[in-house]
Amino acid sequence: MIALEWDGYVAAGRKNWRRPWGEALTMNALPTDSGTDLLQVDSILAEASHQTGLTDFGDRWFVEPMSHLLNSMRHEAHLSPTGIAIQRGRMVHGLVSRLRLMDAIKRNPEILDEEVTVAGVIVGLPRTGSTLFHRMLSVAPGVNTIRWFETQFYAPFAGEERGNPVERRRLATEVMDGYVKAGMMSIHPFAIDAPDEEIIIMDQFFVGTMPESSMYVPAYSEWLGSFDHSPAYEELKTILKFFQWQDVGRQGKRWVLKTPGHLPTLDALFAVFPETLVITTHRDPIQTVPSYCSMVSSLHHMNSEAVDEVQVGQFTEKRWAGFLERYAAARERIGTHRFIDIKYEDLLKSPVEQARPVLARLGLPMTPDVENAMTEWLGENAREKRAAHHYTMEQFGISTEELEQDFASYRARFIQ
Repeated sequence: MIALEWDGYVAAGRKNWRRPWGEALTMNALPTDSGTDLLQVDSILAEASHQTGLTDFGDRWFVEPMSHLLNSMRHEAHLSPTGIAIQRGRMVHGLVSRLRLMDAIKRNPEILDEEVTVAGVIVGLPRTGSTLFHRMLSVAPGVNTIRWFETQFYAPFAGEERGNPVERRRLATEVMDGYVKAGMMSIHPFAIDAPDEEIIIMDQFFVGTMPESSMYVPAYSEWLGSFDHSPAYEELKTILKFFQWQDVGRQGKRWVLKTPGHLPTLDALFAVFPETLVITTHRDPIQTVPSYCSMVSSLHHMNSEAVDEVQVGQFTEKRWAGFLERYAAARERIGTHRFIDIKYEDLLKSPVEQARPVLARLGLPMTPDVENAMTEWLGENAREKRAAHHYTMEQFGISTEELEQDFASYRARFIQ
């Protein structure tokens, strides 16, 4: 759910940024107007084609959410020149990956014949232990997860040898160095091959919660609530097919995905992955929401010099309260038997024991070797090894009373 997308030049707050597939650019090379010309659909599509020499974007369903997002960026986000460069670059980057994937499928149509099984999807409010649980589950044989470097560069580069993404890994390392320099490790830990969130890929289709985590785009967010996300999940499924085709060691295994951003779109998720179970991590929003607001505020400041932290905090708090309402309604429609609930306190107390019934429901054995691997992973990834994450509730205009009111139904059912 982190939305930085670029390397150490941007993440460290410098005035340079770097195309993730090539040469560095400087802010001086960009147009000197308000940036409006940089935030236009045709201009961004043309740039992606120019960078790759490719023109086939496949089904252009993504243009609709892209257009709504750009409109909000132009009129609501108050982006700084650096923010405009970051966001334009982020969008070009996503389209470059799209072009490259379409080209790979043309050259290797058997990619689409891969059989993908998404056995489980982990959801829940941010800061509920879902990252820990996802990465711990990933050590079990038979589990496929999306690796961090793949979220940054999901499509093969020109001339890339099948199963050997050397250049993508190298450039992802540069991106990660930027996160480290910016101090983001205390908010969300990174590792090149660690499992991470598919929302980072889906953001490159211009849907999901990542845009609003990095800039103020309320009109886009409101519109997105009525958008059918099924095409985005179909695109994700195609990318999972590519990952399996590229790495034959993944074939026959079951995918376990994870992102809080699925909370409001479960109907579309189940429409595309009807075999899945939803694993929900639960923690009191009074502890989680202010922490997430802190992360969001940090990202907003990277893109704008006019950030109203109270406005951002209030928007974010109401937004996630609404997400949980949609989650609860979808849960009733879909059937509670398709959901597994894990409390944060239980996850901290006995994480391996929480994994045992989950693996059983996913059809995977909890052997002594798996249990030992999970225990070893937990020992190597203790929270206290990372810097503390500091924030106050008041700086985001949030009170305990407001949280209790807005999340009353959720807290009564899952927390108290």
